[in-house]
Amino acid sequence: MDADITCKNLPNLVSSFVDTFVDFCVTGTFLPDPPSPSFTQTFYPSPNRLIAIGDLHGDFKKFKQALRLGGLIDLEDRWSGGPTTLVQVGDVLDRGGQELKILYFLEKLKRQAAKVGGNVITMNGNHEIMNVEGNFRCTRLSGINEFQNWADWFTIGNNMKRLCGGLEKPKDLYDGIPSSFPGVKQKYVNGFRARIAALRPQGPIASRFLSKNLTVLVVGESVFVHGGILPHHVAYGLERINEEVRDWITGLKETVSSALVKSRNSVVWLRRFSNKVVEDWDCRMLEHTLETIPGARRMIMGHTIQKDGINGACNNKAIRIDVGMSKRCIDGLPEVLEISENSGLRILTSRSNLHDQNRHILLIPN
Repeated sequence: MDADITCKNLPNLVSSFVDTFVDFCVTGTFLPDPPSPSFTQTFYPSPNRLIAIGDLHGDFKKFKQALRLGGLIDLEDRWSGGPTTLVQVGDVLDRGGQELKILYFLEKLKRQAAKVGGNVITMNGNHEIMNVEGNFRCTRLSGINEFQNWADWFTIGNNMKRLCGGLEKPKDLYDGIPSSFPGVKQKYVNGFRARIAALRPQGPIASRFLSKNLTVLVVGESVFVHGGILPHHVAYGLERINEEVRDWITGLKETVSSALVKSRNSVVWLRRFSNKVVEDWDCRMLEHTLETIPGARRMIMGHTIQKDGINGACNNKAIRIDVGMSKRCIDGLPEVLEISENSGLRILTSRSNLHDQNRHILLIPN
């Protein structure tokens, strides 16, 4: 009887082994079980401690520096934040060449944190939306090459699965994708096809990682979003926004409203509260928006690089945390925002020497 059960489950064991094999070949790491669930919550109560990190743009090294600054990983890159909540506000993709390494690492941290009462929440930025659309205008050659490497191993994995008679035959990764693109040199075509295949709606990377992102988030008194939220977004429904974007990424919806995530005033593109010039701040609109979200006191956003580091605007109702840390942006010093019951809001930043682990702590007055 035990042998029958083993034989019955063998195809699933083979599939799991192949997926683990591909993950290791792509990233050099094993993902611990169990997989992290897709987020279904938009609203969370305040944790004792929260760390928020801005745009990463494919810079894995700077991301790990930011995590260590927040006390979230140890020297062996394992979760050390205990019950802390981490929020990353999007724009993992584009500009840098280690996008997949970051996505896999975030997934690993989600699983490790969940085992000790922590929480890792990832969000969509405008660059996640662009890539799902197949808009690669900000993609570097190194990013194309990384996805080509992934696709090569993923295809090998699919071929291994096809040898197991009990498994459903995997779809062709490149099904429906053109074999050439105007203006793209032939030697780069396979990389473009790989990126499209991975990130298009229902694509393997989009489904596995980006579908777990939130687009808008409320944690206690703080509203998190990549660009900004306006009153009509709140009226439309924050939970509804998350659901519709997720359904588009997973292929359940054919499209998603441009007003939500593609237009200049959408939640991932808006800059009314993050521009550097004071005259461009729409503080009255921000206050009105926060008044429409019960208990909301501040909006925390990325998207617009703050050359002088994390800062507050509109009487600290707008907290801007994109410091351009990616080497392919402005190579800014890693900084993270800490929100805790004991200390309120603090900016944690390294000294000018990135290897110096001492911290400067700047309070944002309440």
